[in-house]
Amino acid sequence: MTFEGDTGSSGTSAHRASVLITAAELQDLLGSDGAARLVVLDVRWSLAEPDGRRFYIAGHIPGAQYVDLDGDLSGPPAPEAGRHPLPEVADLEAAARRWGIDDGDTVVVYDDSGGTAAARAWWLLRWGGIADVRILDGGLAAWHGIGGILEDGAVGVDPGGVRLSAGGMPVADAARVAELADRPDGAGAVLLDARAAERYSGANEPIDPRAGHIPGARSAPTDANLTEDLTFRPAEQLRERFALAGVAPDVEVVVYCGSGVTAAHEVAALASIGVPATLYPGSWSQWSADSDRPVATGFDPVPPSAATPDPGE
Repeated sequence: MTFEGDTGSSGTSAHRASVLITAAELQDLLGSDGAARLVVLDVRWSLAEPDGRRFYIAGHIPGAQYVDLDGDLSGPPAPEAGRHPLPEVADLEAAARRWGIDDGDTVVVYDDSGGTAAARAWWLLRWGGIADVRILDGGLAAWHGIGGILEDGAVGVDPGGVRLSAGGMPVADAARVAELADRPDGAGAVLLDARAAERYSGANEPIDPRAGHIPGARSAPTDANLTEDLTFRPAEQLRERFALAGVAPDVEVVVYCGSGVTAAHEVAALASIGVPATLYPGSWSQWSADSDRPVATGFDPVPPSAATPDPGE
């Protein structure tokens, strides 16, 4: 399967290099005396441990700034907007300046979970207009694997002067998602659900108002983007995975998850093989909060017309 702008292995490598950076490459950049400026961001976060600051203080890649996913990379949560709505661009710009980012800087983001949290920063900073943002492939484990040192404590930096403006990455709202999902057999579009399979099917819903998925969506869990060592799968494996989920040339791809965090990782995985994808930031937390929106369960995509709202929730 080939995509626009893909010229074989060299094109694939270029796409991957524009999204990911290896630990060895980061180490070289950190030790370089060149003119290029580099800002490293630590984005450790999970549903179980949303505040990763204590882990950052205990040890982080030298020079890294801590990023609070809930406070810096999200607006205030609300049922009508979701658990992690996009921040106002002015607030994101203020945070980016606090991290020391200037126009033209290279930014590397990392976490300890295969990039599933760091990808939120990758996506948002690109949405805000920063061209060179990359995810550390394999995260802290990869850094440890090459003998990379850590430093503890907070790092002070001079404020940057970066200017951000929204629109650098495509975004879909709930109305657009409903429109795409209502197309017969997807007709030129595919909606990917990046949550765990048991949440997609409705077998388990630990946090959001209703269980199941957006009718017509296909299950494509984010964790399947990664190998056992938490690095991104080789390009050919990612191509095969997404082809099975309905991704093809000239097909619009829209991705959602629980609240727009791990779906950014799916957008990054797709970008690494040259496939542009749109993020639905409100995701399931927004969709499921509206009882008028239809919900499907099980593993076969169901046309929206065949799914009805759950009257009990």
